[in-house]
Amino acid sequence: MNRLITRKVVENVHRLRTLQMSFCTDAGAKLSSSNVGQEHPKTQGVSNKIQEHDVAIVGGGMVGLALACSLASMPLTKHLNVAIIDSNPALLSGLRVKKEDPPDPRVSTVTPATMSFFKEIGAWKYVEQHRHAYFDKMQVWDYTGLGYTKYNARDVDKEFLGCVVENKVLQSSLLSCIQERTDFQKTIYPSRLTTLHRNSSSVGVGSTSSALPTHEWKNPVKLDLTDGSSLRAKLVVGADGAKSNVRELAGFTTTGWNYSQNAVICTVEHDIENQCAWQRFLPSGPIALLPIGDNYSNIVWTMNPKEAADRKEMPESEFLKDVNYALDYGFGPHPSSTRFGNGGIFSWLKPDVTSSVTESFEVPPKVMKLASGRMVFPLSLRHANNYASKNVVLIGDAAHTVHPLAGQGVNMGFGDALALSKVIAEGVAVGTDIGEVSLLKKFEGERKLENIAMMGILDGIQKAYSVDFGPLNVLRAAAFHGANYISPLKKNIISYASGEHRLPIFS
Repeated sequence: MNRLITRKVVENVHRLRTLQMSFCTDAGAKLSSSNVGQEHPKTQGVSNKIQEHDVAIVGGGMVGLALACSLASMPLTKHLNVAIIDSNPALLSGLRVKKEDPPDPRVSTVTPATMSFFKEIGAWKYVEQHRHAYFDKMQVWDYTGLGYTKYNARDVDKEFLGCVVENKVLQSSLLSCIQERTDFQKTIYPSRLTTLHRNSSSVGVGSTSSALPTHEWKNPVKLDLTDGSSLRAKLVVGADGAKSNVRELAGFTTTGWNYSQNAVICTVEHDIENQCAWQRFLPSGPIALLPIGDNYSNIVWTMNPKEAADRKEMPESEFLKDVNYALDYGFGPHPSSTRFGNGGIFSWLKPDVTSSVTESFEVPPKVMKLASGRMVFPLSLRHANNYASKNVVLIGDAAHTVHPLAGQGVNMGFGDALALSKVIAEGVAVGTDIGEVSLLKKFEGERKLENIAMMGILDGIQKAYSVDFGPLNVLRAAAFHGANYISPLKKNIISYASGEHRLPIFS
């Protein structure tokens, strides 16, 4: 039986290579393997030399590039012909990032699971060449002075809880990883998707049916771009963000709502290095202070839209005063051991408490000046009712958007990229059409439950802190105490947030 499976895999890989060679012959404008990754030449007028690809990834951001990099790193998928469609011209010229460049306010908190993924596909070594900050402690408290907990990597026998990295560094590292694989067939289209055709139908603004008969299509999906060029693919991956064009054109519906909150983000500078992640829940929303290295930290501050607009425009001195106020005595007192009662109702669990329980409350390092501009963006929860249909699949923010209070959004997207690449490899191994809906539904089944669980938790936390009410404050404080003093619960929370384990109910 094992010999039969091995022979089947070898035959399918050989068949795939043969098919790719025919693609190159049919498409006269096809780039050779020595210049893969170059810009695809625009078609002049009507042309039948439409490029053929196995996979077309719409969106060359972090999640889209992670999928491409994962496909390039796996033995069964590294021979696939992949298109990356993104209007960012830097993808062609190279995303050059220098360590001495000023920090960017857009950052991501990368979990240990994501770090493992990046190491597996060969991208983490590039991240470590640029500014980044590992952290092994996280302190969370609220404005009432009642709720407080501290997490430490030692609680789960780990070295780090996570690493904060600028988005441009993650994107550049993934692109460098792809470029180093010279045998990986990729074409970057510096354009935008306008129309998506499946079989004899098409969807898009001002779209018309393709002039080519269905039986002449080597690949079932045709994509028309804003620069006038077209391409075909067996599988189209929508990795084009929260306002996904692929999702709209392919007819995926969503469920969700907008929060009456905006997030203000920026980079700030201290006079000492920050080595801890801090988060305080305030009446208007949480404020997070995340280390990013070189005495810099990133601020993610949630508040109502009017406050966000005011704080974006106010003078720097006033903004810094507000930040330090919010991270110190503002809105309420510091937590103290007398308020905790040394564990209160959880004191009987002391023999099994984690090491971080003995650590006292700390005041975050003072913010001295701004190191970037301030950006504001609205917050929402949105979830695609389906991730997959025939020949089309959604990943990342195209499939789900969440509140940033736990920094889980991009990690969910990276989880999607890893899971989808494995499902594609499975399809290649057994000779299944990689655009077959039954195969893509395996990906959806794996990721949907996990993503919904995480979204439910984050939405629940957001709603719990959207009301300032005495009895509810006590319940929230009890939840903080439980997370701090009940060792199994704390370890489970850390492992789940790290992306390394599911919650018990999903095991």
